[in-house]
Amino acid sequence: MQRPPQEDFLLKETKPHLGGGKVMGDKLTSTYDLVEQMQYLYVRVVKAKDLPGKDVTGSLDPYVEVRLGNYKGTTRHFEKKSNPEWSQVFAFSKDRIQASVLEVNVKDKDFIKDDFVGCVMFDLNDIPKRVPPDSPLAPQWYRLEDRHGNKVKGELMLAVWMGTQADEAFPESWHSDSAAVTGADALATIRSKVYLSPKLWYLRVNVIEAQDLIPGDRSRFPEVYVKAILGNQALRTRVSMSKTINPMWNEDLMFVAAEPFEEPLILSVEDRVAPNKDEVLGRCAIPLQYIDRRLDHRPINSKWYNLEKHIIVEGEKKEIKFASRIHMRLYLEGGYHVLDESTHYSSDLRPTAKQLWKSSIGVLELGILNAHGISPMKTKDGRATTDAYCVAKYGQKWVRTRTIIDSFAPKWNEQYTWEVFDPCTVINIGVFDNCHLQGGDKSGGAKDSRIGKVRIRLSTLETGCVYTHSYPLLVLHPTGVKKMGEIHLAVRFTCSSLLNMMHMYSQPLLPKMHYIYPLTVSQLDNLRHQATQIVSMRLSRAEPPLRKEIVEYMLDVGSHMWSMRRSKANIFRIMGVLGGLIAIGKWFDQICNWKNPITTVLIHILFLILVLYPELILPTIFLYLFLIGVWYYRWRPRHPPHMDTRLSCADNAHPDELDEEFDTFPTSRPPDIVRMRYDRMRSIAGRIQTVVGDLATQGERLQSLLSWRDPRATALFVIFCLIAAIALYVTPFQVVALVTGFYVLRHPRFRHKLPSTPVNFFRRLPARTDCML
Repeated sequence: MQRPPQEDFLLKETKPHLGGGKVMGDKLTSTYDLVEQMQYLYVRVVKAKDLPGKDVTGSLDPYVEVRLGNYKGTTRHFEKKSNPEWSQVFAFSKDRIQASVLEVNVKDKDFIKDDFVGCVMFDLNDIPKRVPPDSPLAPQWYRLEDRHGNKVKGELMLAVWMGTQADEAFPESWHSDSAAVTGADALATIRSKVYLSPKLWYLRVNVIEAQDLIPGDRSRFPEVYVKAILGNQALRTRVSMSKTINPMWNEDLMFVAAEPFEEPLILSVEDRVAPNKDEVLGRCAIPLQYIDRRLDHRPINSKWYNLEKHIIVEGEKKEIKFASRIHMRLYLEGGYHVLDESTHYSSDLRPTAKQLWKSSIGVLELGILNAHGISPMKTKDGRATTDAYCVAKYGQKWVRTRTIIDSFAPKWNEQYTWEVFDPCTVINIGVFDNCHLQGGDKSGGAKDSRIGKVRIRLSTLETGCVYTHSYPLLVLHPTGVKKMGEIHLAVRFTCSSLLNMMHMYSQPLLPKMHYIYPLTVSQLDNLRHQATQIVSMRLSRAEPPLRKEIVEYMLDVGSHMWSMRRSKANIFRIMGVLGGLIAIGKWFDQICNWKNPITTVLIHILFLILVLYPELILPTIFLYLFLIGVWYYRWRPRHPPHMDTRLSCADNAHPDELDEEFDTFPTSRPPDIVRMRYDRMRSIAGRIQTVVGDLATQGERLQSLLSWRDPRATALFVIFCLIAAIALYVTPFQVVALVTGFYVLRHPRFRHKLPSTPVNFFRRLPARTDCML
């Protein structure tokens, strides 16, 4: 596959006309909007009255057809109703208008050919303009006319005006962009929508003990455990160590629950009778709405719950009246933030309980302007096409733009706003191809295709500035990285209180409960998986649905899976971080080896001053850092960060590595390929294992200095410490520092290629490698 040049993957700054104004520098000359103005012709069809009958029975099934050139929109029809009410709005883009007359026709729905009832004609030059936030234009009655302009029976209530996408009628209107789509269901899929993530809680089930269990076989010691089920989540305790009818556990089980609570918590106490055979000793169902809610680390009172047990007697199910009991502490944790996003790209860090929320620090405004160069995503009627829409997610609010039908350069020009509670958060914007329009997949098995995604971290934006850039849409395919087009965005982060925002940098990133009672890494991974499943399930039940593949892509599900490409990228990132330290080490080595005598002499003078006046050491260091920071201000980043193919090692990844990354879990590849990849992974893991072992060896050698594992080495070190203590006590600190510094900076003629005595001594110390099998 021929890759585009690296410059094609870069961010491009633009200067669009926003809200009728123009971006000048970072300021907007008009405060109207963050999107370009788009002119629309709006037609609001309200109702009709006194319509004449057209059928033999004297009735009619009326509907309204709004026609403008080649574009046509129709309302729903009513059966046998002469005074129908529609209350529908139609919007025609001014850029696509190729006619001078607007026709509004009233027709009678028929099996063979719809009958013409009457029409109202408008000259486009006579239609009034409305500029938001003006009051809505009042509809009025118009007499129907026939084809020749003669008045006929019936009247139609309409409102017709020219406006922009800021009009309140815009979100729910039928758009000429979707002229190829008909039907109410199809129209619902193309309109812009706002979704809210369900409110997620951590449910903690502290299983303490049970009493009066009745096992089926009383001749043996019961092996009892507790199984808890919440929806599709199932967890179990360990088998109780007290093998009696009163077992004890005192074990915590954690679940994710979403409001509104739809399913109860089902607990069952089971006895492991034999391998793969368990007997239920009791069961209870607890509705979550009756469970206590905890906002901090204060303890919650425990409760006893009755366990129900049923037996089959002569084919009938009967309940045992003598009930066993289970002692538990159940509560919904409101002090945690339920993680459903990747921790690196979190857009919300607030705790679940609203009582613990702090006031917002600002507002994030996003203008989704347009896209261009979008790749064809599917074939329809023998030709390539794309029906693109955008999804943006920040905090609990998801937004979805309308779908632009059959366009490789869609224009949305939609603006959305979010409250910001923490500047160190990320907004995600994804572009997708709609595969669920009329004429698409009939079985519902199609998935909306990914076109690309953009992440913007708010802390990298200057407050009050308008950022208008064209972002490359990059997607990694099994054949390599591919540019799918570019999306044009306008972003503005406005701070309401600079003091509050600066104070946020001193606060913990997550709520306090994450630090007071931290969850384990495995717990967080499992809970995040459950949270993403719940969010995707709830949003897929909305109308129109935000489908599972969209939610999982936006939440970075599967980013934790093994990837050779990501592993290499992380190694290069570490090398980049350490590059500064390595450069300082090389520079210091050049100083010590007198590569530049003038610089070395200056370093000697600076070292002498700092030793003689040690109180200047820390001020000198901080002054140096201050000067570096001021010097780098000239080259501060002016653009938001974006996807970097070189940093991600996506531009030079090996095809087999990409194939491995896109493999399913568990694998679906042939055994020979799996064996080759397994051997490769063993080779890489072996090198990592060696590095980790070397680090452990150095640490164990430090521990062995005083452990007497090597009695002679420890004795030498102890004697050295005694001599050093006496020498340092009687010698001024400045003399020690001067001798040490001048020794390190000594001329190469006084150096030896052999390792120094301390290094030789350290390398001879024992480590626990001898004890490894």
